[in-house]
Amino acid sequence: MSVEKIQRSGGEVVWRVRWRQHGQNRARTFSTRRDAADFDAEVRRQRRAGGLAALDAGTESLGEYVTGTWAATHAVTLAPKTRLHYASLYDHHLRPFLGSTALRDIDAETIGRWQTDRLAVGAGPIAVRQAIDLLGSVLEHAFVSRRISENPMRRVKKARLPRREEVQALSPATVEAMRAALGLRDATMLSVLAYAGLRPGEALGLRRGDIRERTILVQRSVSLGEEADTKTRQHRTVRLLAPLAADLRAWRMAAGRPEDDELVFPSRDGLPWTQAAYQSWRRRAFRRAAEAAGLERARPYDLRHSFASLLLHEGRSVIYVARQLGHDARLTLTRYGHVIDELEDAPQIDAEAAITEARLAGRDEPGHVRVDR
Repeated sequence: MSVEKIQRSGGEVVWRVRWRQHGQNRARTFSTRRDAADFDAEVRRQRRAGGLAALDAGTESLGEYVTGTWAATHAVTLAPKTRLHYASLYDHHLRPFLGSTALRDIDAETIGRWQTDRLAVGAGPIAVRQAIDLLGSVLEHAFVSRRISENPMRRVKKARLPRREEVQALSPATVEAMRAALGLRDATMLSVLAYAGLRPGEALGLRRGDIRERTILVQRSVSLGEEADTKTRQHRTVRLLAPLAADLRAWRMAAGRPEDDELVFPSRDGLPWTQAAYQSWRRRAFRRAAEAAGLERARPYDLRHSFASLLLHEGRSVIYVARQLGHDARLTLTRYGHVIDELEDAPQIDAEAAITEARLAGRDEPGHVRVDR
C-alpha cells in the first residue's frame, strides 16, 4: 500500500493509492493528499479487519445494478402495469442522466442537482417525484445488500409538488349529456364508471354474474389486456343504483343475453380489452362524449368522483363512501373534504332521484342514447 503524487497532462496534480486485493493490483486517485491518506488508512484498517472487499462495493454503475440485480430480484415482484411504469420513469428520467454513475458516487448533492435540472428543463413535477422515489427504492436495495454504505436519498430534500387541484365531480346532467353522444355499450360503460364508481379496469373486468340484485361485486380488474386482482387487492360490493341496473339490463338484452360467466364489456372476440383497445376507446368514444358535454379536460377515472359526490349529497358517511370506492377513509376525507364542507347543513338529495331527474330533463333535448352496439 502506498500514496504517490501524480501530475497529469495539463498540470493537474492528483494523489494515488495503490494496494493489492485478491492477487490483483488496485489503484484509486484523489484530488487531495489528505483524502488519499485517509483512504490508505482505511485500506489498512479493512485489511486488518478482514473486510477489504467492502472497498470495492458500489463500483458498478446505477444502470448495471438496475438491469443486472434490481430488476431481477425486485422488479419481478411488481404488477405488470407497475413494472412498465417504473421502466418508463427509469428510461426517461434516470438512465440518461445517472445510469453511468457508480452507485457509490451518487450522493445527496448529485441527486439534488439532478432533481433541479429535470425540473428546470420542464419535466413534470409529479413524474420527477415518482422518479426520485423510484431511485430511492433502488438505492435502498443497494444499501441493504451492502453495495453502498448509506442511502443518500434520506438526506435529499424533495421539491414541493404543485398543489393538487380540487376534484370536480360531474353532475348527473353532465354524465347524461355524455351518454347521449354514445351507443348503448359505451353509454353503459359510462354509467358503470359514474354511478358505481368503478375504476376503468374494474369495469372491464366485470362479468355478468357480478351484477347482483342490489349490489355489484368488484373482485377483478383488467390490466394490459389480462385479468388481475383489483388495485388494492381487496374485493368489495358496491351499491347498485336503480338507473344503473336498468342500463345494465338493457345492455344485456341488446348483447343477446350472455351467460353469467361472460364479460359485461368484452372485446369483439369475447376476451378482455387490450391496453391498445382501451386507449383507442378513450381517445375516440370518451373524448367524443366529453366534447358533447362541453368538457375541456376529463378522464374516465374522473367519473369516480361523480359517484362519490352522489353519495355525499345523500348524507353518507366518509367511511361508507370509502368502502364503496375501495380506498381508506383518510384518502376519501382528503380528496373530498371540500365537498363535505360545502354540503354542511345542505338538504340531502337522493342519488337515484338525481339521476332520474337528469334523464327526464334531457329526454326532450337533442341527442339520446343510441341502441347500436
